[in-house]
Amino acid sequence: MTAPIFVDTNVLIYAIDLADPKKQIAARGWLDEMWKSKLGRLSFQVLQEFYSMVTRKDSSARENARATVRELLAWRPVPIGTDTIERAWKIQDRYQLSFWDSLIVAAAKSASCRFLLTEDLQSGQDFDGLLVVNPFLRDPASLVL
Repeated sequence: MTAPIFVDTNVLIYAIDLADPKKQIAARGWLDEMWKSKLGRLSFQVLQEFYSMVTRKDSSARENARATVRELLAWRPVPIGTDTIERAWKIQDRYQLSFWDSLIVAAAKSASCRFLLTEDLQSGQDFDGLLVVNPFLRDPASLVL
């Protein structure tokens, strides 16, 4: 792999979720590959969602969640500013996505990603050069660039 890959919140959540061991293994495999290749990208929206979801029901998880967020800052998170919001609105109107999904797509495009790793959108969907990859249907080795 040589192209940046945008990682959605659900991949980060599954990597620590013990409820679905199969998805946990897959998510961890993808994240390990992102660390090795240095191709992982995300946005501050993803980091905020991750922290909120992980700590929502268990305040004792705060320190671990904060440590994970601090580590992921190395992936150069995309800030959500005026340009990203404007781009998200255009994507929302064109593809009829929710605003939050549109914001993820816009951030991935802002980070010049070729792939968007998520189970929340249709696997294989192409957003003008940004391809959706379901991390639970494909493994990192399957991405040929």
